[in-house]
Amino acid sequence: MRLRKASVLAAPLLALALTATACGGGGGDEGDGDGITIGIKFDQPGIGLRDANSEFSGFDVDVATYIAGELGYEPGQITWEEAPSADRENMLRRGDVDMIVASYSITPERAEQVAFAGPYFLAHQDLLISSDAETPTEESIGDLTLCSVGGSTSAQRMEDEYGANLQNFQTYSECLDGIVGGSLDALTTDDAILAGYAAQDEYAGELTLAGLNLSDEYYGVGLPLDSDRVDAVNEAITRMVDDGSWDRFVEENFGSSGYEPEPAPAIGSAPTTE
Repeated sequence: MRLRKASVLAAPLLALALTATACGGGGGDEGDGDGITIGIKFDQPGIGLRDANSEFSGFDVDVATYIAGELGYEPGQITWEEAPSADRENMLRRGDVDMIVASYSITPERAEQVAFAGPYFLAHQDLLISSDAETPTEESIGDLTLCSVGGSTSAQRMEDEYGANLQNFQTYSECLDGIVGGSLDALTTDDAILAGYAAQDEYAGELTLAGLNLSDEYYGVGLPLDSDRVDAVNEAITRMVDDGSWDRFVEENFGSSGYEPEPAPAIGSAPTTE
């Protein structure tokens, strides 16, 4: 009798579980149906920033929230995880996150490990220097002591192409005091990121961009290599641009800094092969 009673109870419980799974947001291959976990930067003003109250803001945060909404997730169903540059591929491989929207440049090397949707933004590598410093040229980069973050395309380019004296840190924000204090000549990364730092109240008037367009950095949404969500995310990005949300996110996050980014790039415009 106990076995029969257990079977009777199991049937409605199983039906309830199947119904809950079918109603879960996203409809993709990642996540558990109850929410979505997205990797972002926590220390990039204007891009991805967590404040003292654990509130999140920035262009990538807005983009990620929009995409999640198009996949069927409400803002309250999003869990934000910090995605350090050097660990992004591993986070996707391990299943720590469902996607990464973290100033993540699409490169041929990364495209072998990550499925990219997009791009959704085009930035250019530049230098952030002290406002009192002489503006460097591309030819003088090799004479500078630069700061960047390990695992970033910016750091690798400075070493490979310019022979720069590079000091790697875990986060970009660790570099800023060194520039203001004079122990570092410049921070190098994408101009969108640098503009966010230069616009912070605590560094007002002390930091400026050199104005060097050293590369094209196409930001993509990183997904696990076997993801079935690439097309859905591309469709969400297209709608975001078409309905004016992309322009609004740009204005809200970069308008006060004076930084004027490139127009939204076309889906599939980033190089993924050599």
